[in-house]
Amino acid sequence: MSIRKNQLEANKLQKRLRRNVGKAIADYNMIEEGDRIMVCLSGGKDSYAMLDILMSLQASAPIKFELVAVNLDQKQPGFPEHVLPEYLDKLDIEYHILEKDTYSIVTSKVPEGKTYCSLCSRLRRGTLYGFAEQIGCTKVALGHHRDDIVETLFLNMFYQSKLKAMPPKLLSDDKKNIVIRPLAYCRETDLVALAELKQFPIIPCNLCGSQDGLQRNVVKDMLVQWERQYPGRVESIFSSIKSVSPSQLADTELFDFETLQIQREEINQATEIKAINL
Repeated sequence: MSIRKNQLEANKLQKRLRRNVGKAIADYNMIEEGDRIMVCLSGGKDSYAMLDILMSLQASAPIKFELVAVNLDQKQPGFPEHVLPEYLDKLDIEYHILEKDTYSIVTSKVPEGKTYCSLCSRLRRGTLYGFAEQIGCTKVALGHHRDDIVETLFLNMFYQSKLKAMPPKLLSDDKKNIVIRPLAYCRETDLVALAELKQFPIIPCNLCGSQDGLQRNVVKDMLVQWERQYPGRVESIFSSIKSVSPSQLADTELFDFETLQIQREEINQATEIKAINL
């Protein structure tokens, strides 16, 4: 009985993830006919899940699109170079392993005690964007999920004094790449469960994972505590990102506060006309 129950739960999990990814793709028109999509594969649970779900959707999608898995080997000490090629060789998919020693650049440029994430991310992104253009990819897929997006919202508020997060779809600054985040509607807990179910060969990030007290971990812990105390809070926060009222904030670039004027006369006239018509 327990085996059957586990199988049912596994089926529900995979259907839920497929549904969430499919809805995100539809809501933001992430994938179009003839797209060649570079799936950025880091060796973490999220990117494995993204590739797995996209391949599943590709098989039944009403449009045709290509998937190309790409991993950037950043030459971190102890990185198991054989893991991803061995995994990808078992899949019917084109893949590329890029080699670029961004590890040495990051560790030499960032002062001791400071976090590597920002510089590491910029270097990695620049390399991947350039390669996407080189191999003719029209979209770049990243494995950020719903919790990543909410965490980024608070990181920007707390540490950058900015109200912004990660958009599900983005045109890069140089206008040469469109970035998509197919997992935008997926919960991290579901991705953890899928990784356990599928037994993905996870490769830990020793560069960032070796640093204690990262700002993102502080925010993550805060959100976990909130979710434990008030279930559904993270989903509510994410929903708020999709329902923005510029006039209820304070950004003069987004809303024209300066020229606001009362409109009593116009409103009174409209009310009178409506009353007469009734």
